[in-house]
Amino acid sequence: MLSPRTWRNLGGELRQSVLAKLGVALFAVVVGMALFAPFLAPHNPNVQHLDQKLLPPVGLSRVTTTTTTEMVNGSITTVTERTQINATWTYPLGTDPLGRDMLSRVLYGARTSMLVGILGTALATSIGAPIGLVAGYYGGLVDDTLMRFADIMLAFPSLVLAISLVGLFGRIAVSVPDPWVIFGIAPATMPPTFTLPGMVILVVGLVNWVWIARVARGEALSIVEAEYVKAARSYGTSDIRIMTRHVLPNALTPILILATILVAANILLESSLAYLGFSGTTLSWGFDISQGQQYLATSWWVTTLPGVGIVLAVMGVNLIGDWLRDALDPGIEGESEGGI
Repeated sequence: MLSPRTWRNLGGELRQSVLAKLGVALFAVVVGMALFAPFLAPHNPNVQHLDQKLLPPVGLSRVTTTTTTEMVNGSITTVTERTQINATWTYPLGTDPLGRDMLSRVLYGARTSMLVGILGTALATSIGAPIGLVAGYYGGLVDDTLMRFADIMLAFPSLVLAISLVGLFGRIAVSVPDPWVIFGIAPATMPPTFTLPGMVILVVGLVNWVWIARVARGEALSIVEAEYVKAARSYGTSDIRIMTRHVLPNALTPILILATILVAANILLESSLAYLGFSGTTLSWGFDISQGQQYLATSWWVTTLPGVGIVLAVMGVNLIGDWLRDALDPGIEGESEGGI
């Protein structure tokens, strides 16, 4: 529960910072896309229209060249025909190689990326925060054992470790009913369910818990020497109560800031896994980039539009992370930024 002073700091920083406002606006747009995709999408993102494939976005046109051979006066002649394909408002952002509407796919792809980013970060935080707090609170052998295991996890690149875990456990895709469609609020032509890449969420949590654990440990090491913690011990307060009532609330600010930044990192990780074919769902920005890469020279929108979605989502989350850092931990404001 945030204190009134914390809310005032957040509000004051938001009013003063243009970048914070931009981050909140971008994040709200992406979340709105994900939440209201059945209402905003003009077509079912999974329905194919092969006769409408690779249509350009509105305002653009595409020229195709067809080469055929014909027999003319006893000799074979090569005939080259150029056809101009114009955009249509039926598909405002064009179509992909299978004739699926790109606007609809970008909207539904936001749902996958945001769910994986948020749920994966929540899982990483629920694993890493208790481990870090226990390591920092008890120290000694407990600290050494837990942190050496964390160091082993850090020795592997995140993407390599994620691919290894997916290969080990397989792809688990959970079909989740879409409440907007199920209850008849959204058009019945929209998909009644959407696929949640459960294994990707699990992998994202297992890969990133280490960062949360290290931050929680560092905070616990300093907080455990505070006078109010020593006083609580002198009164015979249990270790669990001290950690939950005193250590965790005072370590929450850096954990919250790091968790926000991890959402952006997890969106990128999910897109990378989907690009490589490990996601378990076809409604993903990374999957669309993978499917359209061979058409990049002639139909750039198939890969560019999902890429723009990734950039906006990551930028919005990172700017929110900077806003939280400046508002909740002003002591590090102005320092050079780092990355995970």
